[in-house]
Amino acid sequence: MAIVNERRYTFYGASHSSTEHRRRPWTPFEDSPFHVVPLGVPGVAEEAFGLLLIAGTAPLSHEFHWFNSVFSQKLDEILRQQALAEGDRKQSRERSLLHGIINAVTDPILLTDTEGRLLIANARALALFTASEEESEGRRGAVRMNNMLLSSALSSKAIEETGAARRELLLVNPLDGSDLLFELLSTVTEDRRHGTGVVSILRNVSDLRRASEEIEENNRKLRLAEIQAHAESDRLNLIIDSVADPIVVTDASGGTSLMNAPAERLFTTPARASAPELRWVQANDAHFTSFIAGMLVSADQRRVGEIGLIDPKTGEQMPVEAIAGKILSEHGELTAVVTILHDQREAMEKAKLYEQLKQASEELARKIQAATADIAQQNELLRRQAIELEQASALKSQFLANMSHEFRTPLNAILGYTSMLLQGVAGSVGPPVKRQLGRIESNGRHLLTIINEILDISRIEAGRMPLQISTFKVPELVAEVKSELEPIILRSKLTITVDVPKELRPISTDRQKVKQILLNLLSNALKFTHHGGVTISARRIQKERAVTLSVSDTGIGIAPVDQERIFEDFRQLDNSPTRAYGGTGLGLSICRRLAQMIGGRLEVQSDRGRGSTFTVTLPIKIRR
Repeated sequence: MAIVNERRYTFYGASHSSTEHRRRPWTPFEDSPFHVVPLGVPGVAEEAFGLLLIAGTAPLSHEFHWFNSVFSQKLDEILRQQALAEGDRKQSRERSLLHGIINAVTDPILLTDTEGRLLIANARALALFTASEEESEGRRGAVRMNNMLLSSALSSKAIEETGAARRELLLVNPLDGSDLLFELLSTVTEDRRHGTGVVSILRNVSDLRRASEEIEENNRKLRLAEIQAHAESDRLNLIIDSVADPIVVTDASGGTSLMNAPAERLFTTPARASAPELRWVQANDAHFTSFIAGMLVSADQRRVGEIGLIDPKTGEQMPVEAIAGKILSEHGELTAVVTILHDQREAMEKAKLYEQLKQASEELARKIQAATADIAQQNELLRRQAIELEQASALKSQFLANMSHEFRTPLNAILGYTSMLLQGVAGSVGPPVKRQLGRIESNGRHLLTIINEILDISRIEAGRMPLQISTFKVPELVAEVKSELEPIILRSKLTITVDVPKELRPISTDRQKVKQILLNLLSNALKFTHHGGVTISARRIQKERAVTLSVSDTGIGIAPVDQERIFEDFRQLDNSPTRAYGGTGLGLSICRRLAQMIGGRLEVQSDRGRGSTFTVTLPIKIRR
């Protein structure tokens, strides 16, 4: 008995192929002492892998057939086990080879089941998603975080619906805690051993992303630089075009690369240029080219010279000052020459004008010097006159004071004797005499008032009117003023209204001067009011810490143009000899000066024919 490979065999001249008997357990050869049994592994392979030759004589016995059956079963079992063992060894070799290939890959590769458990992983994946208990807490925490992020990514609807997904996955590097950006490619797979799972490949794109971001940032900077360059170019062109002087930019060979509009008018030929214009432009170009050629061969970085050009519009000679500067690259190579041409005609005209102005200035200086000397003489004369006027004013004040005193002494005597005669001290007098004596007394008191006003104004001008500060109540002062003018009030038949709060706090100032102001204001109101009435009021101003005293009437009023003139010395609105109202014109002037002396001010509000309101504002407490 022997086992041979399946081939064609010739026994006693007969040829048989085992493939023809693959379905039969054995086949006897005709006229042959051998019986052939095809060998194969049931359920493993369709093809026979060998033949079993059994020597015997025909016909075969029943025992032989039984033996052949048992032997075939045992042989099939042995061969099946050998085949299974060989398959396991082959699968193990293939698995080892696969693991070796997977571990050789630098990208993490892993297989997870449907619940996210890790089934197969290469070394790079194990470093990211596994950690032993002996490793640090930081590494284990990073691994837990990575597993959570991976599970979240693999449980998405994209994998469930499409069977594959590509996305970005941000993990933590267990070694140093830095961020690692991966591109995750996941695919659902079926395996008889592991069942349904997900194969995932992670490609580290951190460097790629950084490079991409750097490229994007560089592109952004490049675009920004281009925008800025265009903006700078536009701005430069705008600046160049806005400059009135011609500007020409030439390259390293002397060729023109840029010029503004004024330069184009000098060096470019218009579309319909005349023959003279063409010659002038060509001459300008030749002169400028010669200047630039000298600049290019010169070692100087800057050159200043004069070029004789021609104005193509007028044909006039146009001397220009050419200022040229070289522009070098970072390697020191010449890239361009910028030339600015300044028209000297205006400068020459200005120089000529300057000489004329200089001569005129010198002439004017001589005249000013002469005029200054004359003015100095006039100033000296005015100074002497001012001194003389001050002396005259002082003499006037002294004269008025002396004369007032001389007038008051006999006048007081006249008033005194008149009063005695009216009282009957020298004997009884009849009514006609009393009327004459009354007129003497009235005119005498009027004259005394005038003398007192003149004396007051002279004292104020001389600075000889002292202040006597005291604290007093305004309501009492108003009542006192009203009482002194009671005879005049009765004769006027006017209504007098006093609007002064009793609770008004006392003020500290010169009581006599305030009284004199009120007496004058109330007297004027009674004098210039024929119908209606007069109101005396007082108010406290908290913000200014001051008190206002006002006298309002319904009299003739004052025109706006005259409201400041009435405060001038000896000023009356009616200066004619036939004026209806008497007085010296000093009352309001004295009142304003007295108000200013005690730190206050006197103002008027009036309309012609509608009455007037004079208001004096006084501080609650005067500053000494």
